[in-house]
Amino acid sequence: MFKEFKDFAMKGNLVDIAVAFVMGAAFGKVITVFTKGIISPIIGKIIGVPNMDEIRYVLTPAEVGADGVETIAESAIMYGSFLMATIDFIIVALIMFLLVRGINNMKKKEEAAPTASPAPTNEEVLLGEIRDLLKKQ
Repeated sequence: MFKEFKDFAMKGNLVDIAVAFVMGAAFGKVITVFTKGIISPIIGKIIGVPNMDEIRYVLTPAEVGADGVETIAESAIMYGSFLMATIDFIIVALIMFLLVRGINNMKKKEEAAPTASPAPTNEEVLLGEIRDLLKKQ
């Protein structure tokens, strides 16, 4: 059973998928940092909000008692975080689309390379000459 599992785990496709999964997870983190560190401040500057994660629609405001202790917690829809996650997704999807498109174009070029047809054999040449002679008569 261990040998079968080892054979299964060491197949090229499975290893390729595992590497792609790890690379995709790391790439997702890079894109998240990119959007939080670069895209979010730019959008925040445009709309006048310092942090996109703080953009929310308050459903129920927090209530503070006379002693300064919060008695009822704020209830809010955090749509700024959703917008940033959506931007993350769009960037990752666009880059993956461009990557797959480039790989497919490279594969098409390899497949489209015409192979030289083999030279006709002596028998084929002779049969072609006989055919041509018969057509003349």
